[in-house]
Amino acid sequence: MKAFKTIYIASIVALSTLGVTSCSNDIFSEINTNPNGSSTVSTPYILVSAEKQLMNTLRNEELNLRGAQLYAQYFSQNIYTDQSRYVVTNSYADNYWTGLYKALNNLNEIIRLNTDEATKAVATAGTAGTNANQIAIVRVLKAYAFHSLTDVFGDIPYQSYGNSDADFQALQQNPDNLTPAYATQEKIYKDLLEELKQSADTLLKYASSTTFGTADIIYQGQNAKWAKFANSLRLRLANRIVKKEPTLAVQHIEDAINKGVFTSNSDNAVFKYTTTSPNEAPLYRATVTANRKDFAVSHVVIEALQGKRGPFSTVDPRLTKYAKPNVKGIYFGQPYGLPLAAGNLFPTDSISLPGEIINAADYAEVLQEYAEVQFIISEYKNWDQESYQKGVKASLEKWGISADNADTYVAGLPAASQETVLSQKYLALFNQGVEAWSEIRRTGYPLFLVKKDDVIWSGSSATYRFEPEVGTTIPSRFIYPLKEQSTNKANYQKALAGQGDDVISTKIWWNTSE
Repeated sequence: MKAFKTIYIASIVALSTLGVTSCSNDIFSEINTNPNGSSTVSTPYILVSAEKQLMNTLRNEELNLRGAQLYAQYFSQNIYTDQSRYVVTNSYADNYWTGLYKALNNLNEIIRLNTDEATKAVATAGTAGTNANQIAIVRVLKAYAFHSLTDVFGDIPYQSYGNSDADFQALQQNPDNLTPAYATQEKIYKDLLEELKQSADTLLKYASSTTFGTADIIYQGQNAKWAKFANSLRLRLANRIVKKEPTLAVQHIEDAINKGVFTSNSDNAVFKYTTTSPNEAPLYRATVTANRKDFAVSHVVIEALQGKRGPFSTVDPRLTKYAKPNVKGIYFGQPYGLPLAAGNLFPTDSISLPGEIINAADYAEVLQEYAEVQFIISEYKNWDQESYQKGVKASLEKWGISADNADTYVAGLPAASQETVLSQKYLALFNQGVEAWSEIRRTGYPLFLVKKDDVIWSGSSATYRFEPEVGTTIPSRFIYPLKEQSTNKANYQKALAGQGDDVISTKIWWNTSE
């Protein structure tokens, strides 16, 4: 991995229409400052660039849409069906890696400006907030980016604010470190939990303060919201490693819950895009702007929402939100993983394309939400019924289902169990590709996903079974960017020696049983 130079000035020019207004759905407005007019760019301007870079990469058309969203079987390809069967172009991993490390460098620049004696006073100017609060929020965003990277690749170059471990060499500049070591995922996860704990504690200490002003697209600078997000993300990460490090995980889970996690949908961490170019949501750009209809909602999701697949027998009201009916007014999912020869078996007017909400230009992409928190708590409490029901209801209401309809649906659900809780969690994570894929890898649920040799379509002329082109089951990771093999070869090879071969079947640390 190359240590990317900070890119915030170029990004600000590209974001000439990107800004914010307080407490409003219309959080984008004109930025009129000339970024070349001073030697130091204000930290709020760097933040808005970094948040957008982070979100664009997390939900990009490549690794997310053509990788994780397909791996999770939320979508299904109706042209390039080999991607549903685990054939993914190597460059997809390159762009995900590059994009997130660019965002990380921008975030790290905010920390540098808030710690350098020559700039720390200037960094607090205007609505930026105190040095300590800016650093705390940036640490949360960095934790999110690094956790997303390590969940996709495993061992990666990593950097910590609070830990000077010799293996944490990413983002080093002055001089640049072009060949940083790879830290193990075990070390990374343990450090991320501590980074989030310390950040949340700082933000709780100054809970009534506002940081970065309205340049913060996610929470409009509200420290109290950021503290809840930090603890909720810590809950996610601790739950992910509870089988590997049970004592440590339980300590963080209990501490996070006690100090305050999400308590309603108003706490959800979302990045809302706009209807104005070039700030539309990634899925919109990949489908509407590009005039493409080769991604449809999979038959797996449609049938699960119709009560025909999985442990739920009633129609889920989210069906009308997740998907569009076909021209006949019927919800029909594209069969997942057809062979290339059958890719055009179903014309686009015969299948259900993504719904209007998720395919909107101004879609609010989710980093984490209240429903997920409740499902984690239900799991932690040995499949607690109350938390399970709260999680389902929260998801329904987030998607615009009325309270009465949500109550009716929840009342008819089977009782909480490992299968029902994790299946509902899967449905709630719809359109959050990497996170859903991570949960499938961690738990093996939902059980109703298509597996090798399952019949995916049977008609009068042919029967098709799911036959992966690579491997036999859902990929465990993405391969490293090809450039790592040449520019950082020694550390790349050292990572493989510890983690395993650079193939999609190699399991990452939290997903191994050892």
